[in-house]
Amino acid sequence: MTLNTIGLEKSKTAAIEKDLNTLLANFQVYYQNLRGIHWNIKGKRFFDLHVKFEELYTDANVKVDMIAERVLTLGGTPLHTFDDYIIAAKVPVGKNISQDEKAVRLIVDSLTVLLKIERTILDASDEANDEGTNSMMSDFITEQEKTVWMMKAWLGETV
Repeated sequence: MTLNTIGLEKSKTAAIEKDLNTLLANFQVYYQNLRGIHWNIKGKRFFDLHVKFEELYTDANVKVDMIAERVLTLGGTPLHTFDDYIIAAKVPVGKNISQDEKAVRLIVDSLTVLLKIERTILDASDEANDEGTNSMMSDFITEQEKTVWMMKAWLGETV
């Protein structure tokens, strides 16, 4: 068994690095979607949604950095090109969305994808005794579940 500098098995963290890079790519697309709907939102709910979307993209930008730095902490190299992101991303791409319900639906659909990836990483990091990644995923999941609930409530739907 070979350990990395922070005391984790290299064989287990290699898979976590790969999954974190997948999450990073998806977060980058999610972030850009949020920027797009922030810029393009129109209608009577503009003021409320414009501010909310800025809050969400600011948070996503922080998370992008956290994910990339965790990849580096584990000894990997974070993805950093749009080509890499497009290949690895599974979140839907929102183009020219200006209608409020479509914008909020894009957020719910994107978070649903991110949550699946994060739960996969959570399981792997638990198995690898990687508390740093585990804690990060747990925090992301808790926060995003609440955001999904709120967005679905805004849409008049239940979780």
